[in-house]
Amino acid sequence: MTDAGRGEPARAGPDGAPAHEGAESEPDPRFTLANERTFLAWSRTALALVAAGLGIVQLLPPFHGVPFGRRVLGVPLIILGAVIAVAAFWEMTRNQRAMRRGQPLPRSIIPRLLAGTIAGIAALAAAVVLLSAAR
Repeated sequence: MTDAGRGEPARAGPDGAPAHEGAESEPDPRFTLANERTFLAWSRTALALVAAGLGIVQLLPPFHGVPFGRRVLGVPLIILGAVIAVAAFWEMTRNQRAMRRGQPLPRSIIPRLLAGTIAGIAALAAAVVLLSAAR
């Protein structure tokens, strides 16, 4: 850990904790910019999920025998996109706060959330396709 912008090691108190525990200082701008780039990447992912959900609901031909198929696949993607957008902002602010306080960055919930939900939607898609093929 270095002091903001100076490249010097962070000073520790007698107990090994940072000397400015609880105090906030501006982190190295490179870390702040990296945090913002990560937020923008998650925002692009969220936007892509919303666009995919809308595309499925509005543009995909209906599934034969499964009239609700497009909605059951598209609406969860739209909701996931909204959740990812909010979670990305929340995580960006948590990370920035941790960097300002000289604390370790908190673990991200977004990858688990995204992986679990997409796996569930994939299972739904398989079920809709199988139901459609059976009718």
